[in-house]
Amino acid sequence: MTDDAPAQQTDSPATSRLEPVPGPWQRVSPKYIVVDLVGNLITAIVMTVASGLPWFFTQATWLLALPILFGAIGLVTALLTPRRVRSIGYQLRDDDLLFRRGLMFQRFVAVPYGRMQLVDINRGPLARAVGLSELKLVTAAAASNVTIPGLPEADAEALRDRLVSLAESRRAGL
Repeated sequence: MTDDAPAQQTDSPATSRLEPVPGPWQRVSPKYIVVDLVGNLITAIVMTVASGLPWFFTQATWLLALPILFGAIGLVTALLTPRRVRSIGYQLRDDDLLFRRGLMFQRFVAVPYGRMQLVDINRGPLARAVGLSELKLVTAAAASNVTIPGLPEADAEALRDRLVSLAESRRAGL
């Protein structure tokens, strides 16, 4: 297994009771931490500078609260990014794909193979630079759309092909 392939994680007994189903989770590539961190830092810098413009033009001291607030939010987001990226995972089960993400507010979504309408691969400029892609699963229900970020390009293409074949075989019975 290469260093940019998703790692399987075996959860400890203490955390397994919090899991919706037992079994190994496929994780996104650790390279995605860099992509997410750079994107969040660019956003934080733009928001901090933009919110500092009113202070720059008026020199009203109380207007410094906004850039300080946006800078603090950007710093906290940057500090939490590695752990947040490690929380992203998916499982291919017999009848559906189970996706999870989140630290404080965890989200688990099960997408049945037969309900998948579109499996799309997107590659942004930063992700493309480090060889990563994101896989987007679209269903008729807007709430169940899932995007799996940070997959190595070859793994994303193989997963897309597998999901498309599973979706076609499950839809045939409808």
